[in-house]
Amino acid sequence: MGTEIERKFLLKGDGWRALAKGTPYRQGYLNSAKERTVRIRTVGNQAFLTIKGITVGNTRAEYEYPIPFDECNAMLDSLAEKPIIEKSRYKIAVGELTWEVDEFFGDNKGLIVAEVELTSEAQKFDKPAWVGDEVSGDPRYFNSNLIKHPFTKW
Repeated sequence: MGTEIERKFLLKGDGWRALAKGTPYRQGYLNSAKERTVRIRTVGNQAFLTIKGITVGNTRAEYEYPIPFDECNAMLDSLAEKPIIEKSRYKIAVGELTWEVDEFFGDNKGLIVAEVELTSEAQKFDKPAWVGDEVSGDPRYFNSNLIKHPFTKW
């Protein structure tokens, strides 16, 4: 079983922008129930199907599989819940960790968050100066909720 332990933060300032080049993402949900999400997404010129379980603390089951790019785009256009999540992801190495900064567009324009994956919930880490308040437990920031309640409508 795959496991994801992730913490999410808002950003402060633009100090992160010069540290990485963004990769375009398009993602949508075939099922956005909190007990199990089924997500499809394109990452650059690749595509993936991801199934995630319910989050307990900052941990949840996660399974991800590559799928054909053209089929993913067809499902995003015809089957996925709307609106589609559009964002650029910037991967920034800080010490032994990689921070993933997501800058959202479309119906979620203006939202920028940073996520870090950990090996345990108790893992200690230093936040870069451009990382602000933690929002890990705030469901408004879950990508699966941004389709139901886009950031531009908060």
